[in-house]
Amino acid sequence: MPLESPPVAITQGVKAADCATSAQIVPQGSARRAPFELTDLATAFDPATGTLWTYMDQRTRPSFNPDLLAAFAHWQDDIVTAHDAGTMPIRYLVLGSRFPGVFSLGGDLDLFAGHIRRGDRDALVRYGRACVHILHRNMRSLDRPIITIGLVEGDALGGGFEALLSFNVVIAERGTYFGLPETNFGLFPGMGAHCFLSRRLGSARAEQMILSGRSYSAEELYDLGIVHGLAAPGQGRAEVETYIRQNRRRHSGHCAIYEASRSVNPLDLAELEAVVDLWADAALRLTDTDLKLMRRLVGAQSRLRDKAAV
Repeated sequence: MPLESPPVAITQGVKAADCATSAQIVPQGSARRAPFELTDLATAFDPATGTLWTYMDQRTRPSFNPDLLAAFAHWQDDIVTAHDAGTMPIRYLVLGSRFPGVFSLGGDLDLFAGHIRRGDRDALVRYGRACVHILHRNMRSLDRPIITIGLVEGDALGGGFEALLSFNVVIAERGTYFGLPETNFGLFPGMGAHCFLSRRLGSARAEQMILSGRSYSAEELYDLGIVHGLAAPGQGRAEVETYIRQNRRRHSGHCAIYEASRSVNPLDLAELEAVVDLWADAALRLTDTDLKLMRRLVGAQSRLRDKAAV
C-alpha cells in the first residue's frame, strides 16, 4: 500500500545537535557530520504522516557492532534536535533492516570473544552500557510525543530481539523468528531482555523464555502480546503504513497511554546497567568450550552475510 505522499530523503535542513549523550556513550564520528548522515543507517521522512523511516543497512554481519551503536546514538540526537526545532515534526519512528531475512543477529560476538580472552571487563561493560543507553532512550520515546515502531521482516536474535522489546509497537511478517540463544553458549541476554520481558510477561515466564534458548515464531509472540501486528511475507512495510494511517488520529491518546505505562511500571537506566554488570561478570566465566560454540555461531553468521551478498 503506497504512502500518502512519497518520503523525502534526509540530507539537510536540520540544525546541528546540542543535546544528547553520544560522546558519553560511543566514540564521536566527524565533528562536521551533517544531520542524519549516518553510516549503516538509511533514513527518510514522510511529512504526510510524520513518519521517520529508518533502516539498518550494514555491509558487514548484521549485528550491533560499535559503528552501528555510534550511528544509533547520533540518530537519536538528530531526532531530538529535528523534532524540537520544528524542522521535522516526527510523530512515528520506524526501524527496520535491509539485510535479507534478518532484522538483527544481536551482539558483536567477535568483539565479545576478544574482550573475554583478554579479561577486559571494562570493555564489556562499556559495550553493554552503550546498548542499554540507546534502548532506554528508545523505550522512553526520546521523551517526546513519538510512537516507536519496530518493523520485522527477518529474524531477530539475541540483542536484536532485546532491541525490539524497547519499541511501543512491533509489527512482524509471518514466518519470522525471534530468539535469545545466549544460554546455548553459557551466557544470558544482558541488554534488557529480562527487564522488558518481566514487565510484560512476569518474571517466571520471562525466565522460562530466556532459559529455553529456543526460537519463537512471530505468531507465538503475537499471542503473548510481544508482537502487536502480523503481516504476510513481503508486506511488513505496508502493514506499518496501514497501522499509522488507521491510528494517526489517536496519536495523542496512544502517546499518553505509553507514558502512563512507563509511569506505572518504570524501568530505570540504573536497573539496565546493573544487569549489564552481571552479564560482563558472566561473560568472563565462559570456558574455552563456550567460546568455541560462540565462534561457530560467528562462522554461521558470516556465511549468512556472504550468501546475502551473492
